[in-house]
Amino acid sequence: MARSSHRPAIPPIASSLARPRWSVMIPTYECAHFLPEALQSVLNQDPGPDTMQIEVIDDASTDDPAAVVAAIGRGRVGFHRQPENLGLHGNLTDCLKRARGEFIHLLHGDDQVLPDFYQAIERGFVDPEVGAAFCRWQLIDERGKLLEQAEPLVQIAGSLPDAMALLASEQRIVSPSIAVRRSVWEELGGFDQRLSSAEDWESWVRIASRHAIHYEPRVLASYRVHSASATARAMKDAREMRDTARAMAIFAPLLPPDRRAAILRAAGRRYAARSIERGRDMNEAGRYFDAHAHALMAIRFAKGPRTLRSALAIWLRLS
Repeated sequence: MARSSHRPAIPPIASSLARPRWSVMIPTYECAHFLPEALQSVLNQDPGPDTMQIEVIDDASTDDPAAVVAAIGRGRVGFHRQPENLGLHGNLTDCLKRARGEFIHLLHGDDQVLPDFYQAIERGFVDPEVGAAFCRWQLIDERGKLLEQAEPLVQIAGSLPDAMALLASEQRIVSPSIAVRRSVWEELGGFDQRLSSAEDWESWVRIASRHAIHYEPRVLASYRVHSASATARAMKDAREMRDTARAMAIFAPLLPPDRRAAILRAAGRRYAARSIERGRDMNEAGRYFDAHAHALMAIRFAKGPRTLRSALAIWLRLS
């Protein structure tokens, strides 16, 4: 696979530096009120500084995450503040470059891991063919209340069968649930800068095109849903869905030629249905411009009569 100019290079670590097994890199931006829970969830599983690097990388926030790190981390957690706001891509790239461990876990400051996450995921990397390992996950709200849990993909932990096709057919991984070998980021480059959202989905498919993917069916990570999150902001005018379509176009050449069309059709149907669902929600909230944008994206994903009828109903505010 040729290195794309759209993906930042992640240089190898100097041989003179100490290499822990884990790098838990915690990117933050204006989420200091959630950061104590994220940090504590990691520190509860901390095997010590020789084994795990823990560092918060703040993208020039105004809510003083440094004070949180000092209070919760008590000298155990590193802290770096960007001198100016780099944006999500820039901060994530810096996280990858600063990570010294063999395995990198990007845990956003508003998410958290559950007990046994690191031990379970590390067991997945015993197989040298595994490039990334992830677990089943759950959604929580601003107060930490459980909203839903992902359905298990398989029942027994191990390498995920037909991983690339499965992951390309739908975004099945949230960022707190996955860890990636640093050597894989060095090989394939970082997150694609053509995507302002869905950059993680494209990365997981790209990794699966070259490496085995381990799956742990236990729920061991929590992804927080709240109105100020990057995901919530990306829903405005269907930007997230436009990036979803763009991500599909970017990773399409990696898919097996004899199955490519079927995989992309399946993904298109799923995201058409999701766009229709969100369009209806936007109508109910009085966000008509955003509702119309989601209806248009639904038709872009799948042009069947059912999608057309549902999109028309959104335009006419009938649903």
